[in-house]
Amino acid sequence: MRKWYTIAACLVLFGIGAGIFYFTVYKPSTARLPHDVTMETAWGRPYAFGDLPPKVRLVEFIYTNCPDICPNTTMQMAKLRDRLESAGVFGRDVEFITITIDPARDTKEKLQTYARTFGVTGDGQGWVFLRGSEDETKKTADAFDFQYRDPGNGMIVHTALAYLLDRDGRVIEQVGMGTSRFHVDDVYETIMNELP
Repeated sequence: MRKWYTIAACLVLFGIGAGIFYFTVYKPSTARLPHDVTMETAWGRPYAFGDLPPKVRLVEFIYTNCPDICPNTTMQMAKLRDRLESAGVFGRDVEFITITIDPARDTKEKLQTYARTFGVTGDGQGWVFLRGSEDETKKTADAFDFQYRDPGNGMIVHTALAYLLDRDGRVIEQVGMGTSRFHVDDVYETIMNELP
């Protein structure tokens, strides 16, 4: 009888291990920007996910009325951008993508104001701020298993992760959002290791 308990316990542990591997390694590595989605930049230009040149990309989902975690994450990304610019790789080899999950309220003008807060004054600077339709936004968020919902008060509850993509567009790392979870040095090192 003890033998069967041992076998059952091993099977349970194997199942748990397989589940952890699936949700933390395999599933994130299959996430990518949907090729059939085209969004609009804060300055009104189309941005088609299916036509992107190979670059390392850092993708974050935000909404401009967020009181803390979104602007804190974007601020960490601005610090990271400064380091990557000093290394001569930002824009050329590395791009940042910020996507609003509140396109109804985040107009182009609001996104422009948000972008300017972090030193981005237009398109073509290596960092795009995007908005799409509700369906395009949901499809893009779903591709990363990024969850969000508005409980009715405008304060959107959402997953607290950003996504680092390799040159082929695959997720290589999920990055915690917020000042205490987004470690600029670690993300910088991972990006530099991905570059040719």
